[in-house]
Amino acid sequence: MLPKDLELLNVLIVIIDILLVAFVVYKLIMVIRGTRAVQLVKGITVILAVWFFSSYLGLQTLQWIMSQMVTYGLLAIIIIFQPELRRALEQLGRGRFFASSTTAKEEETQQLIEHIVKATSYMGKRRIGALISIERETGMNDYIETGIPLNAHITSELLINVFIPNTPLHDGAVIMKGNEISAAGCYLPLSENPFISKDLGTRHRAALGVSEVTDAITVAVSEETGGISVTKNGELHRDLDAQGLRELLTSELLSVQTTNSSSRWQWGGKKNG
Repeated sequence: MLPKDLELLNVLIVIIDILLVAFVVYKLIMVIRGTRAVQLVKGITVILAVWFFSSYLGLQTLQWIMSQMVTYGLLAIIIIFQPELRRALEQLGRGRFFASSTTAKEEETQQLIEHIVKATSYMGKRRIGALISIERETGMNDYIETGIPLNAHITSELLINVFIPNTPLHDGAVIMKGNEISAAGCYLPLSENPFISKDLGTRHRAALGVSEVTDAITVAVSEETGGISVTKNGELHRDLDAQGLRELLTSELLSVQTTNSSSRWQWGGKKNG
């Protein structure tokens, strides 16, 4: 093999090495994100920075203290980060540690759908009115600002509690961004379509109204009948059961994600509307 070929091979190996390390670090950050380990990482960063500057400035006493902390710090890290390390090993054992971000996002979307189906089915049986709008491509910050910020991870129990009658957040809509509830008690624009059925109340008019000006998917639960409806692109789908709601949300949310991810690798790929 020629020297130039060896040099090129060494460069490729170095690049691959750097990319693998960066990927592992990224995955580790995803594992500890949102946990108390983030604050501990910041503390370790401060200690390393102090150690570096004490060495650079020749502060021998401080340098010795930092050296001792770093020397025995590995054992301390194992003890302190035990829950996070166990979580990472469990994900590695299940094969999820190296799962693609697209797969992870699809799993989150599927969980969101199940939480919405469970919550709306519960509220529909008890005739608890609800209005849930899911942001997609069109931003909904103007409507989010009219409500009460929550920025909470979505669960069916939280959705049910928000819409319990005679509570502060009962009136108005819940708006979701990603896998979080951004705000509750939000005001949505009412539809001005003169051909809307007279038996539709304010919730359904608001659901239709926001679907006419954004690409959001909105789920409405009737307080009078307990019926579950979905609006999208100015269209109203009424009287859905749990399975029908699940299939509609899956086709609108999951299929679009799959199409978008595949179109990145194809020229002229079309997105589902």
